[in-house]
Amino acid sequence: MMNYSSRPAEEPAVRARDLTVVRGPRTVLRGLGFSVPHGQITGLLGPSGCGKSTLMRAVVGTQAKVTGTLDVLGHPAGHPGLRTRIGYVTQAPSVYDDLTVRQNLDYFAAILDPGRAAAARRAEHVTRAITDVDLTGHADTLAGNLSGGQRSRVSLAVALLGTPDLLVLDEPTVGLDPVLRRDLWQLFHTIAAERGATLLISSHVMDEAERCHRLLLMRAGELLADDTPDALRDRTGSDTVEAAFLHLVDEATAAGRTKETTR
Repeated sequence: MMNYSSRPAEEPAVRARDLTVVRGPRTVLRGLGFSVPHGQITGLLGPSGCGKSTLMRAVVGTQAKVTGTLDVLGHPAGHPGLRTRIGYVTQAPSVYDDLTVRQNLDYFAAILDPGRAAAARRAEHVTRAITDVDLTGHADTLAGNLSGGQRSRVSLAVALLGTPDLLVLDEPTVGLDPVLRRDLWQLFHTIAAERGATLLISSHVMDEAERCHRLLLMRAGELLADDTPDALRDRTGSDTVEAAFLHLVDEATAAGRTKETTR
């Protein structure tokens, strides 16, 4: 049962306290507490299977059996008022293969902003989103004929429709070539800096951590750190975030062993 306390006047975009998800016999998320500041890129990093996707589903309100407190943009996660304020991209591209890129975006834009009176606004949002993800030359191509990376960019374009306040992107750069990865990260920073949006981006590629304003480092359903890249490097005496992460893993492992021996 989710429980909510009174909120301060100034609050982060996302705040979690004792966030827990249990799936069958397995505890996927273990009492997480963290905050995601407004207008910044927060990276959610950790190895595959550590619970990143589950955490993101909890934030967008699609994860079952969530306990603890999870506030998103001033509302409980999953609140109906958040539907048009959050853009969400899953790992698997969510597009219709038998529609063109533009038709896919037209369809989702009509869901987000229905009615004839909004037609001109929808068309503007669709054109902007296609331009943002650099698919102008493929706007009239069937999604089924696109490469995997291009299909991923269509999903990102869908998430960008309507200028959401919060973008939740689950490994958006996986499988992309280095040039496209660089271009997408430039876009992410533009969205944060010029549009004031908050981005929560997951990855298991540690060099992408250096591109984030703030980091949540996860392992086995637990949060190892919630800090800036510079602070994590300083705290662990490491040259890179990857080295800092490994240092924190070793610390956590040693602490676990100490608990076992003292029982």
